[in-house]
Amino acid sequence: MARDSESGFPIEPVYGPEALAGRDPEETLGEPGVYPYTRGVYPSMYTGRPWTMRQYAGFGTAAESNARYRRLIEHGTTGLSVAFDLPTQMGYDSDAPLAHGEAGKVGVAIDSIEDMRTLFAGIPLDRVSTSMTINAPAALLLLLYQLIGEEQGVAARNLTGTIQNDVLKEYIARGTYIFPPGPSLRLVADVFKYCRAEIPRWNTISISGYHMAEAGASPAQEIAFTLADGIEYVRTALAAGMAVDDFAPRLSFFFVSRTTLLEEAAKFRAARRIWARVMREEFGARDPRSQMLRFHTQTAGVQLTAQQPEVNLVRVAVQGLAAVLGGTQSLHTNAFDEAIALPTDKSARLALRTQQVLALETDVTATVDPLAGSYAVESLTDAVEAAALDLLRRVEDLGGAVAAIEQGFQKGEIERNAYRIAQETDAGDRVVVGVNRFRLEEEEPYEPLRVDPAIEEQQRDRLAKLRAERDRTAVSAALSALKGAAESEAGAANVLYPMKDALAARATLGEVCDALRDVWGTYVPADAF
Repeated sequence: MARDSESGFPIEPVYGPEALAGRDPEETLGEPGVYPYTRGVYPSMYTGRPWTMRQYAGFGTAAESNARYRRLIEHGTTGLSVAFDLPTQMGYDSDAPLAHGEAGKVGVAIDSIEDMRTLFAGIPLDRVSTSMTINAPAALLLLLYQLIGEEQGVAARNLTGTIQNDVLKEYIARGTYIFPPGPSLRLVADVFKYCRAEIPRWNTISISGYHMAEAGASPAQEIAFTLADGIEYVRTALAAGMAVDDFAPRLSFFFVSRTTLLEEAAKFRAARRIWARVMREEFGARDPRSQMLRFHTQTAGVQLTAQQPEVNLVRVAVQGLAAVLGGTQSLHTNAFDEAIALPTDKSARLALRTQQVLALETDVTATVDPLAGSYAVESLTDAVEAAALDLLRRVEDLGGAVAAIEQGFQKGEIERNAYRIAQETDAGDRVVVGVNRFRLEEEEPYEPLRVDPAIEEQQRDRLAKLRAERDRTAVSAALSALKGAAESEAGAANVLYPMKDALAARATLGEVCDALRDVWGTYVPADAF
C-alpha cells in the first residue's frame, strides 16, 4: 500500500532501476567532497573522524549551566551548544518587567559580561567549539564570548564556533525578533564583516530550518524556506560591498531530523545539491567552500511525547541515524524527557550516549555515504529537490524572502501543513506510538527537573551590584557611541566595534538592545493588528 511522504508526494512500494533512468551521475550524484556535494561536503566524511557531538544545554543561572557543560565535556561532548532564556533572546535584562517569570526557564540567563564570565569559567575557549542559539542579539553574545576569550588570553583568531544569527526565520516561525527586517539584516552584514576581520574561524550564521520544521513545515518547505533566507543573507552581504568568497565559506545551516529516516536523508542530500548550484550559478562563487552546505542537526523535539517518554529514546536514535546517513557535520540528540521538562543529567547523558553508539558501535561510519545509489533514496532526493525548488521559485516570484515574509507566504504555507499533520494525527491516520496507538491506561510517574524560581531574584541582585560598581560615565559614553554608529547609513560604520566597547564597560544586554531600539525601533508583524 503506497503512502505519502512528509513533503506530500507518494512513496512507491517498490523502486527499481527506472528510478535512476535519465540521470547524469556527474550532475546529480558525483563523488563525496565534489560539486554538487550530494554525497557529502568532505571526501572522507566520517571515515576520517565522526561528526561533532554538540549537546544543546543551558538553564537557570550561568553557574548551573557551567556545571552542566563541564559534566558533558567529561562524558565526551566535543562541542558546546548554548541555550539562552527568553529574556536574553528578546534583548531584555532579567529585571525588566517583560522578563518577569521567564529568567532561566528555557535556557541560561545572560545579562552582562559577568554572567558570560561565569558561564565559561574553567572552560578553555581555545580548545572548545561553542555554538550559541541566539538570533536578534547574536552580535552581543558573540562579543561577550570574544571578551571572555581575551580575559583567558585566547586570541580572537583562535576562537571557533557558531552564532545562529538567523533573524529572518524569527519573523516566520519563532517570534523572538527585536528590530525590523532592514536593521536586522544590516546587523547580520556587520557581523559578517567583523568576523572576517577579527574572528576569522567563526561561523557567522546558522541559517535555520529547524524552527520552521518544529512549527509544522514539511521537509521540502524546511529546506526551501531556509535556503531562501540564505539567499537573502548572501544578497545583503553583497549589497554591503563584500565579495561572495570572502564570507560564504563561513555560512552554515541548521536542520531538523525526523523519524522518517529515508526522506530525511534525502532532504539533506537535496539541500546540499540546491545550495551548491545556487552559489555557483547565481552568485558566481568559485571557492568550493562557498558552494558547500555545511549543517548542524538536532533531532525533532516536536516528535517527542510526554506519554511513555522512554519511547523517545527510540525516536531519537532513529532521528540521529537519519542525520548521520544524511551527512551532518554536527549533531544534537534530544533527551527523552524534553517533552516534560528540562533534561536531567541522566537523560542528557543518555542522549550523548546515543550518538556515541551510532559513531562507535555501528558500521555507518565505515564508508562514505552508504545510501548512495539506493533506488529509493535517490528517487526521494530528486522528489524533495523538485518540491523545494518549486517553493523557492514561488518565494522569488513574491520578491524574495523578506518580501514573502511581509506577505505572510512562508508562515501561511507552514501553518497549512501543520494543520494537515494535526488532522491526520487526530484521525489516527498518522500513528504516534503511545498517543493515538498503543496507549497505557495509566502513565508511570516521572520526576522532572525544575528551575528554581529564585533565579530571577538572584539575577536582579547581580544586576543591582553591577550597576552600583561600574563606571556610569563610561557606560553612558559607550552607549551614545553605539547609537551614533546605528544612526549612520548601513556600511558607513560597523556597530559591533562600539557595541563591544559598551559591553566591555559592563553595559547590560538590555541596555545595549534598548540603545538600538531607540534608533531602529521594534518590529510589529502586520497580522498583529
